[in-house]
Amino acid sequence: MEYFFSDKIRNLKPSAIREIFKYAADPAVVSLSAGNPAPDAFPSKEIARICADILTNRPIDALQYSLTEGYPALRAHLKTYMREKYGVGRDFDEVLITTGAQQVMELAAKVLCNPGDVILCEDPSFVGSLNCFRSLGARLVGVPMQRDGLDVDALEQKLKSVENVRALYTIPNFQNPTGATMSAAKRRAVYDLARKYDILIIEDNPYGDLRYRGEDVPGIKTLDEDGRVIYVGSFSKVISPGLRVGYTVCPDPVLRKMVVAKQGEDVHTNILAQMICHAYMTEYDFEAHLDFLRSLYRKKAALMVELVEQHLCPAGITYQDFEGGLFVWGTLPAGVDMPEFCTRAVRDHKVAVVPGSAFLPEEDGRSQSFRMNFSTPADDALRAGLQRLQRNSLAAERQYKAGGPVHQRTGPPFIFHMLFGPSCKRAGLRRPLA
Repeated sequence: MEYFFSDKIRNLKPSAIREIFKYAADPAVVSLSAGNPAPDAFPSKEIARICADILTNRPIDALQYSLTEGYPALRAHLKTYMREKYGVGRDFDEVLITTGAQQVMELAAKVLCNPGDVILCEDPSFVGSLNCFRSLGARLVGVPMQRDGLDVDALEQKLKSVENVRALYTIPNFQNPTGATMSAAKRRAVYDLARKYDILIIEDNPYGDLRYRGEDVPGIKTLDEDGRVIYVGSFSKVISPGLRVGYTVCPDPVLRKMVVAKQGEDVHTNILAQMICHAYMTEYDFEAHLDFLRSLYRKKAALMVELVEQHLCPAGITYQDFEGGLFVWGTLPAGVDMPEFCTRAVRDHKVAVVPGSAFLPEEDGRSQSFRMNFSTPADDALRAGLQRLQRNSLAAERQYKAGGPVHQRTGPPFIFHMLFGPSCKRAGLRRPLA
């Protein structure tokens, strides 16, 4: 039979990242495409003990229906923890536990936007959130990125010229995919603009605890005096993504509408998973665990920078400075075809990266960049992957010099700086291939 699909779904495209995962499932492929935590990052023994205790002593609490708002003990702990440690949360805020942080974006769009309403977002931005917004009929308008976060002047121009803007979506810390961190001055400017033009801010912070260089920058939510910031947190990168536990600290009137919307989706987030997160935060040394994660990723990031500098910079590939998180955002010389580069990498050289076009608010937009993840592969696999990317880069160079496909970049270029060790400049940053 012929099937009819809704307008919301018919126009959605499969995630480019998930499509690449199909190739990455090949054991011969070194995957730099995932955003998974390092295998060593999981507190698996502690989680096993917690599960055994819960299912032995409180099985009905974990197996019965529960509250849509979330496990009360976890909500109460997060409310205090976030306020005392990060200054996040005011008297008008409450906490909602969600099935992964991405559900917050979906619920926010569902309760705030009518079809055709606009959500401003960083360009590029996290594809999962972009697809959530698209699926609910929101129109996405991108704001260009700079080294220290989104372009504030461009943001104000969008706010002046674009009608029906409901919210700004931003990832201020170690942004996915670019790795950029928004400066304190820009965070204040963003909040002031949101007040001036009366919009909400969705502040997504899944990587904030994974800072391994520089000083913490207070969240936009710490500036919130009038209830216009929806703060989004997650346990995926600090305990386990498989548990699917996220949360939001947001104004109570918005939260109450989210609760109604969530009741129609999944009733409540997995209660056993919530109990695990609460027990791990309160019965174990959670801060020591975060310190361990930062040490782990500091070492892996340093190795990644060393390898990129050794294997990719000589081919004219540059990348964005980063102070934490899990990703490196590389940019190809202007004449190299980015989609072909990514396709050839996984097809011919058995290394997977994510094309930058996957992260664009405008689905037909162009990008000259690609995202690499360094947290998931073992060190030896990371070395092999960067060597393969080097061979792929040499193949792209030969093709370009032979008059192969040319991809014209649109939009402002990124300026890239090195993070650890010798900088690209000191190593002789190469000009685009000519």
